[in-house]
Amino acid sequence: MARKNKRQNEDRDMARKFEEGVKSGSPIFLDVHVYEIIIHYYIEQSKLRKAHKACEVAMEQHPFSTEMMLLRAQVLSQMGQYDQAIEWLEKAELYQPNDTDAKLLRANIMAQQEDFEGAIQHLEEILPISEEPDEVHFHLGLVYQDWGKFEQSIEHFKETIRLNPNHEEAVFEISYSLEATGKLEESISYYQVLIDANPYSHLAWFCLGVGYFKLGKLEEAIQAYEYVIAIDEQYSSAYYNIGECYIYQDLYDKALQFFEQTIALDDKGADVCYNIAFCHERLGNYIKAIEFYKKASKQDPFFHEAFFGIGKCLEAQDKSYESIHFFKRAVKLDQANSDYWLAIANAEYKIGNVISSLEAFEEACVLEPNNADVWKNWSFVHYEMGDTEKAINLVMTGIEEMPANAELYYRAVAYLITAGQYKEAFIYLENALTLDFDKHTVLFEFFPKLETQKALYQIIDKYRNQQ
Repeated sequence: MARKNKRQNEDRDMARKFEEGVKSGSPIFLDVHVYEIIIHYYIEQSKLRKAHKACEVAMEQHPFSTEMMLLRAQVLSQMGQYDQAIEWLEKAELYQPNDTDAKLLRANIMAQQEDFEGAIQHLEEILPISEEPDEVHFHLGLVYQDWGKFEQSIEHFKETIRLNPNHEEAVFEISYSLEATGKLEESISYYQVLIDANPYSHLAWFCLGVGYFKLGKLEEAIQAYEYVIAIDEQYSSAYYNIGECYIYQDLYDKALQFFEQTIALDDKGADVCYNIAFCHERLGNYIKAIEFYKKASKQDPFFHEAFFGIGKCLEAQDKSYESIHFFKRAVKLDQANSDYWLAIANAEYKIGNVISSLEAFEEACVLEPNNADVWKNWSFVHYEMGDTEKAINLVMTGIEEMPANAELYYRAVAYLITAGQYKEAFIYLENALTLDFDKHTVLFEFFPKLETQKALYQIIDKYRNQQ
């Protein structure tokens, strides 16, 4: 992966030089293979308009290049301009009628238009005459996968790997199809067969690790990834995935070691920076966490989780006013996330913006009415303001949404006692104790007076003795 990132950086530099030439109005003359690199880079980055512009400039400089004709057809098909894509494909086929890439591209265009039967038929016709049968089988697997026929896709991916054990994409794609058919256990057996045939296949070991991870077998996953590193110590994805395994085990110090190793291998992507930040946050290293959350957001300006992470770290340092800015940036990118609205609501209340807080609570409730924290915190704002009746109504509505949530019943008990509605409070207390007896201590937080606590404890102890 380090080598891959180095290549991506080089490709990006080529693309920048090309863009500078276009902006100046005098694009520099480049070889066909350089244009291929630039266009593939744009495709990988989903910058299809830039890819198409590069195709146009390349065709002006190399008007008879079939490679450019095919790339232009590919870009146009991904832009949904299928008729134009077919026109350029046919032009390329005039120069090279037996070109395998052209035939595979035609099948891809058919599949994109959901003509799966036509794509399959076309691929099966060229299979006997193709000089690259592994690629034809791979594309058959992809078409069947897009069609939702995963059993057939698995057969063709297996044949691809049989013909070419080093076919990286097929090794990864078969994992997806096996998972889609509910055969994760079978994927484990399959990768073990591949490993038996080629013990030094880092790809097979890596996919075995992914399979174990999805099955929740974290120790086995870590062991598989360690074999990947033993075979190819530069394979940064293995370090990254080990880090994720340790996160799931709440071993944040260990996870950090592997994420930092990932970065040391020149993989400074947004996901890596985010996970480093997440580990630091869980360890209470808020300054360091913010540093890496910011790096993640710079790598990917749409990474709303990173902005939310910054807000949480600021909130943990009692910097509610500063946190709101980042919570709002997160919610701007993901307006349907109730956790973001809840965070805004809590922070707004802490700095005294009660109206804004209540509005945010309402948004959070609409998005996720089965979130107990929304009902507890929203009702508590009214309770703190002295509007106990409103607090009771809200927590009762929460109980209607979540009738098995003990914390809401305990909260109702606290509000009802405050309102002097003792008889009803005891009914809810009995329900709360039945649902989760151990959580009764939350009541004492609302009633610091010793005599009130004693009275409550007597009732609770009486209930316990009756059970």
